[in-house]
Amino acid sequence: MHEYSIAYDIYATARKAALEHKAIQVKLICIDIGEMAMVNPDQLEFLFRAIAEDDPLFKGVTLETHTITPEVACACGYEGTTLYVCPVCGALPEIVKGKEILVSNIQVEVD
Repeated sequence: MHEYSIAYDIYATARKAALEHKAIQVKLICIDIGEMAMVNPDQLEFLFRAIAEDDPLFKGVTLETHTITPEVACACGYEGTTLYVCPVCGALPEIVKGKEILVSNIQVEVD
């Protein structure tokens, strides 16, 4: 269940950013999750809320997730979305996008 450690990292990242900017409340956290990251967004949100529930900085926070579609590149020059076999040469292409988990935006309220 790696979602717990990811949820905690999101919480810690948002809390650090909020404190650095002297925020009184975190309003929105946007997260980009690649389809190949093997993360369940619903589980991630549930665990994030469990971690942040006693922190007044996160009261009423909205967690917004965006799914990133995988993209690949092959040594033969192919670039696209066919994941496991290059449609041009039959080789295994490299996944260049779609495995990431990234906090892309944090909106806070300052005094």
